[in-house]
Amino acid sequence: MTVPDQPPYRTAPGPLHGILLGGSVSLFLGALFSDIAYYNTVQIQWSNFASWLIAGGLLFAGLAGLFAISNLLRAAHKGGRPLVYLLLLLATWVLALINAFEHAKDAWAVMPAGLVLSVLVALLAVVSAWTGFSNLRAGGAR
Repeated sequence: MTVPDQPPYRTAPGPLHGILLGGSVSLFLGALFSDIAYYNTVQIQWSNFASWLIAGGLLFAGLAGLFAISNLLRAAHKGGRPLVYLLLLLATWVLALINAFEHAKDAWAVMPAGLVLSVLVALLAVVSAWTGFSNLRAGGAR
């Protein structure tokens, strides 16, 4: 019976990385819900909430991206899932930055592009978090 070099169990991101990744998902989802509320009520404060939530999501996603870069540099194979995870986080961050610029507009000028961008950013954040947390390691293969 041979013992694999690396155990064939699921390896999740470290605690701080996981908190940052989960925090970015919740902040971007909050921004999406705020945009939906703004679209339905036309109360400007919802747009302000979305702007702040997007800023927080950018911070958390950027820090999680630094962890993803570190993980990619330490990975045995520089391609595969760690690279896909980093690229998804990067795409999330870039679209969220564009969304932040969109939300800097005045009042109703945010709609509908801000809502569409919030949907895309929230979906990308969920997919990148799913990819980051489903990093499977089986005998060194990725």
